Amino acid sequence: MPEPSLHLDADTSSKALYKALLERGHDVTRTPNDWMRRDASDERQLLGATAHGHCIFTFNIRDFIILARQYPRHAGIVLAAQSSWSLPELIEALDRILIETDSEDWIGQVRWLNDWR
Repeated sequence: MPEPSLHLDADTSSKALYKALLERGHDVTRTPNDWMRRDASDERQLLGATAHGHCIFTFNIRDFIILARQYPRHAGIVLAAQSSWSLPELIEALDRILIETDSEDWIGQVRWLNDWR
């Protein structure tokens, strides 16, 4: 089964994180890009990522939990508390998610990045 694709929302869209995941061979996109404006709403980011078959990674826990209930067929949401992660820890945990799970495992799922720490 195919590995998940990942979208870094506006809150997690670090160029260093994006580049590191690409260098590890993962299918990763970030806000902004050609289909997602920098100022896109959380809802637009979730729907855009889902339309492109990407799980979304965010630090915006409260809003994305609400959106997950509104749009239960999303392509997956990965949540993390921003203050508890260094860049190397984010890279390692997200790399593990992308290697250890399949894209089909994520449909409608909301998971904590801490599960891969």
